[in-house]
Amino acid sequence: MSVSNGLTIVSQQGQKRNTFFKSPIERIFAMSVTRELFDEVMVPNYAPSKVIPVRGSGSRIWDQNDNEYIDFAGGIAVNCLGHCHPKLVSALTEQGQKLWHLSNTMTNEPALRLAKKMTDATFADKVYFANSGGEANEAALKLARRWALDNHGEEKSHIISFKQGFHGRTFFTVTVGGQPAYSDGFGPKPADVFHAEYNNLDSLKALMSDKTCAVVMEPLQGEGGIISPTADFVKGVRDLCDQHSALLVFDEVQTGVGRLGHLYAYMDLGVTPDILTTAKALGGGFPIGAMITTTDIAKHLKIGTHGSTYGGNPLACAVAEAAFDTVNDAQVLEGVKQKSKLFMDALNEINEKYDIFEEIRGKGLLIGAALKETYKGRAKEILLAAMDEGAMTLIAGANVVRFAPSLVIPDEDIKQGMALFEKAVAKIAG
Repeated sequence: MSVSNGLTIVSQQGQKRNTFFKSPIERIFAMSVTRELFDEVMVPNYAPSKVIPVRGSGSRIWDQNDNEYIDFAGGIAVNCLGHCHPKLVSALTEQGQKLWHLSNTMTNEPALRLAKKMTDATFADKVYFANSGGEANEAALKLARRWALDNHGEEKSHIISFKQGFHGRTFFTVTVGGQPAYSDGFGPKPADVFHAEYNNLDSLKALMSDKTCAVVMEPLQGEGGIISPTADFVKGVRDLCDQHSALLVFDEVQTGVGRLGHLYAYMDLGVTPDILTTAKALGGGFPIGAMITTTDIAKHLKIGTHGSTYGGNPLACAVAEAAFDTVNDAQVLEGVKQKSKLFMDALNEINEKYDIFEEIRGKGLLIGAALKETYKGRAKEILLAAMDEGAMTLIAGANVVRFAPSLVIPDEDIKQGMALFEKAVAKIAG
């Protein structure tokens, strides 16, 4: 129900009445913004915590009650430079006073500058901008199918990905992702999608054929539990793609833009994909995604075959350009490796005391602490306990506590935050 200059109030009896105020300011102050309001007005597909952050700076945030938290979650590997980084704030402010949005009947300077910097720094020649990782992966999958159709015919339509993989929440990408819990329950799924076992080359070989148009993989599984690939596996996947004239698609939505200590993870694996997707950290917190590829492959997305109204808008690209420039720096990338060691050492020390983790794994600043059998299923419990102590973490499934902090988090924040995290572990282990 829409009421001009008013607020709709729901009584305990469920009846709606309209209360009018003299000004918009009065309306704002009359509204109580609480966690309960989420349950009232939001679709219930999320279950957020009781904490409502209101401001952030660097690797720290503060909630409505001015409680302070050290952020080891990074907005799920998005806030690569922490909160309100001066360079991102400056880029947003400057571009916000110039130009926000255009249709794709025109291009714009920030998009062209960012695309040029991305192609100069990677294997790619061409860039397609979207708004998220899911959209970037959707574009990659459509491009792979179109490439195969144009070059090999209709029968070359098989897409292979890996169990426990995650590639987004569109119906196509969630089907390609290897987690049925996310894709079941929505009716018939897109066809010709198959799933192999990660780090099991024989499993992939059994599915590969001349009908395979693409193999899609994360160069380190994130949502699936922070699983690193072996060197032989990655090279074997590349070889199989070459043998069957299939494209290799790297989903670097979570691993890209410095997260693992290199600008993109493929740069440290000895293989080069045909298509790469990137998002999350690309905008440092501002929504943007991109698919990058070669000229020969890109030409199959002809005019009108795909698009995005907001993709490549000047505001997003200006912020992403500032983030990309800041992260693509030797000192920052080397710092990721040094900070990774601080996290790993601290987690191993905690584990020596409480014997709660089966394995500390991951790379760079994408780290997983996998729980021992005795504590299986309690990762969310640890997350909540850490939040109570003032440390924000993530989970990667029910059995892995995940850390994806700012790439430039101060060492002192790591030490202080891990001390808070240890208090949470002590409560669970005790």
